[in-house]
Amino acid sequence: MTAKRRSLLWFGAALALALKSAPVMAIDAIPRESAGVPLAVETLATDLEHPWSVEALPDDGFIVTERPGRLRIVRDGKLSAPLAGLPEIRASGQGGLMDVALAPDFPKSRRLYFTAAIPGPGGQGTAVFAARLADDEKSITQLTRLFVMNRFTGKSQHFGSRIAIAGDGTLFFGIGDRGDRDRAQDGADHAGAILRINADGSVPPGNGGFAAREIWSIGHRNPQGLTFDPADDTLYSVEHGARGGDEINTPMADRNYGWPVITYGRDYTGLRIGVGTTKEGLEQPLHYWDPSIAPGAIAVYRGAMFPEWDGDFLVAALKFELLSRLDRDASGRVAGEERLLGGEYGRIRDVTIAPDGAVLMVTDEAKGALLRLYRPTGD
Repeated sequence: MTAKRRSLLWFGAALALALKSAPVMAIDAIPRESAGVPLAVETLATDLEHPWSVEALPDDGFIVTERPGRLRIVRDGKLSAPLAGLPEIRASGQGGLMDVALAPDFPKSRRLYFTAAIPGPGGQGTAVFAARLADDEKSITQLTRLFVMNRFTGKSQHFGSRIAIAGDGTLFFGIGDRGDRDRAQDGADHAGAILRINADGSVPPGNGGFAAREIWSIGHRNPQGLTFDPADDTLYSVEHGARGGDEINTPMADRNYGWPVITYGRDYTGLRIGVGTTKEGLEQPLHYWDPSIAPGAIAVYRGAMFPEWDGDFLVAALKFELLSRLDRDASGRVAGEERLLGGEYGRIRDVTIAPDGAVLMVTDEAKGALLRLYRPTGD
């Protein structure tokens, strides 16, 4: 090998290493379009460890969860130290600190809710907590456990668990089947269900008539997305299938959404699951994917920034590392899909709409990021 070639190889390796280790700057990504709509992406924060959820604070900041068990504030491009005051959290497999949601009266009360996997007899399980964000934003106070699932297991998958707050203040949240599919058909078991409680942890009237009174609907494999449409208060969930069969559902009280009796997916072995895709008395999904996209969160777009997307679903996807925009017709049915950002930023875990209509996302990576998708103006 000549000295010149050795020098070029050394320079190339050094340049690649420098680019790989260089910090991500808060600048716009390459402009792109969505069906003629101009788009750009801004990186608001980096070096987040497996971020799971983001919420916009009323004063232009953001609150972000990290699955290993940290809650942080992002403001003016700066990432806070982890907030003190969280409960003991079991960060194992898919479990850890998961969703965070702000109470409707947060600007006054500073009350928030979050879900987490916690240790207990038999292993770990999903719990829901309420707390107050301290005025100095260095801790949470007034911590209260509102709910804990009624059967723990040593398995480390399918914890759920997004929170959606209804207009009456009740909390909806999902829990997966915890890796034991038959639990999703047991109305006495919190696993594999959408659940509903009051903001103080009590059980409101109007839930499904299941043995576990907190349960709203059953037959869900692993619902990691849950949201209300701001326009009409319809509740939507998105959940992981097995090999295929990821679903969007409209969970209603006392209904059974089929898993594992019916599904549009197959077992990872390739074998059929259950009796097929339909059975009398079991609900059909509003939409399903095959092959799977591994959905994270779901949002219904009702913002001002992208009026072309009004009423569309936005679904975060871990597999293929993309944001799925599902176009809906006047009846609310899915009429088409557009896949955005594929492979550009990593595994997208959360998606939510900021007050200005921009789209906020987090990437579930060891060095994850908080992203803002927006409509650029000017040059």
